[in-house]
Amino acid sequence: MARPGRSGGRRGRAEAAAAATPARAAYIERNIPPYEVLSDADYSIIEANADTILEEIGIDIKDDPESIAIFVKAGATADGERVRFPRGMCRELIQKSAPRQFTQFARNQANNVEIGGKNTVLVPAYGSPFVYSREGGRRYATIEDFRNFVKLAYMADSLHHSGGTICEPVDLPVNKRHFDMIYSHIKYSDKAFMGSVTHPDRAEDSVTMAKIVFGEDFVENNCVLVNLINANSPMTFDDTMLGSLKVYARHNQAVMVSPFIVAGAMSPVTVAAVAAQSLAEGMVGMSLAQLIRPGAPVIYGNFVSSMSMQSGAPTFGTPEASLVINTGAALARRLGVPFRSAGGFTASKVPDAQAAYEAANTLQQGLLAGVNFMLHTAGWLEGGLAMGYEKFVMDADQAAMLAVYAKGVDLSENGQAMDALREVGPGQHFLGCSHTQRNFKSAFYRSTIADNNSYEQWTEDGAQTAEQRAETLYKELLASYTPPELDPGVDAQLVKFMEDRKASFPDSNIS
Repeated sequence: MARPGRSGGRRGRAEAAAAATPARAAYIERNIPPYEVLSDADYSIIEANADTILEEIGIDIKDDPESIAIFVKAGATADGERVRFPRGMCRELIQKSAPRQFTQFARNQANNVEIGGKNTVLVPAYGSPFVYSREGGRRYATIEDFRNFVKLAYMADSLHHSGGTICEPVDLPVNKRHFDMIYSHIKYSDKAFMGSVTHPDRAEDSVTMAKIVFGEDFVENNCVLVNLINANSPMTFDDTMLGSLKVYARHNQAVMVSPFIVAGAMSPVTVAAVAAQSLAEGMVGMSLAQLIRPGAPVIYGNFVSSMSMQSGAPTFGTPEASLVINTGAALARRLGVPFRSAGGFTASKVPDAQAAYEAANTLQQGLLAGVNFMLHTAGWLEGGLAMGYEKFVMDADQAAMLAVYAKGVDLSENGQAMDALREVGPGQHFLGCSHTQRNFKSAFYRSTIADNNSYEQWTEDGAQTAEQRAETLYKELLASYTPPELDPGVDAQLVKFMEDRKASFPDSNIS
């Protein structure tokens, strides 16, 4: 006879064996509402201030008479390189034709991502000239490092995108390295990726390589590239960024217009002022894309950090930056475009406690604010100067936690678990009951990095730190990497295009 209160047994074990591991999601669909820190009246004040910046102060457009002429034809005025916009002009252009949400297609369409709405796409960090690992320390990045990070991003279920310039491969010429970076995204991953923006010609090369993979007509009618266009804050754009923006917009590819602001240096120190200036700058870039090709997908981005008023160095994970992220997300929703911000930011040089709490602060704030495209999710160190191997897999672990939180509270019959409460009753444990056995694989998040054992077990296992465990993990992942299939004919066309283009002009290390 079974003892009273014992539950589960054979039925519980059978249900445990049948419990399935959840399938990988191509992106996060948030089932939690965005958290907002301001009222509608407050947002209206910031929007009015952004319009005042555009109308009274204006935006400098450097060395780009074509863009100035496009704006003037649409109703702006120009005094040399200073362009001023009638109140509401940029907002009207954006709201008239920019999509609220769009699909970025991947080489493997199971990895297509939906950008906008209630969706969040998590993307690796971008642009670091250095890499850091526990084994090798801090050093200049190479193309081999770039390939490694593409592979790690491909293998990370919690990251939805291959990213762009994950690190700068400084062992290749500046004017040719974009070929190898784009090719690496295509060759070593089948997730969506970003194009080059460091020169309009490199943007054209990115589009051409995408057309080899997806087909010319498909690219002209669908988004396969997201591309980062930075304003030279305060209130300035240059011909390099706008030149690349125009290339991508003409080909119907997404531009992510992101003012780059260190508050106190490139903007006033207050949250409201940063939000207004960033919105003004962002609307200029997005409206230009709509003037080039109405309906071209755009993303409003803001990259904002505060500044140490003692040293002048940028700081990360601070409450002020979190408030700007939150405000920017709400302003993007009111404008009707997807929003990019947040990430695993830190000023720490190594993946230590500072790196962990600064990154967690910003990642979580981004999710709660409703960020749609979270560039810099994984790998960021040293204020963006270094891409960290250990930090990358630690951040990917945090990213997986965000996805669980975003699901919200399960109020289905299974989530309410009344059957478990009835089965077990008072004074007994739930370990063996049918509901626990049925749900144990997915009930709680299992970290790939954290150690939850006793002190004695941890000591017996080598007393490893989180950084040491992360080192083991990233090395195991790279050792087990298997590339996705790539059509040999497409591969050959890509290689020939790169070889021909590289041979057509000399190497240069001037950007």
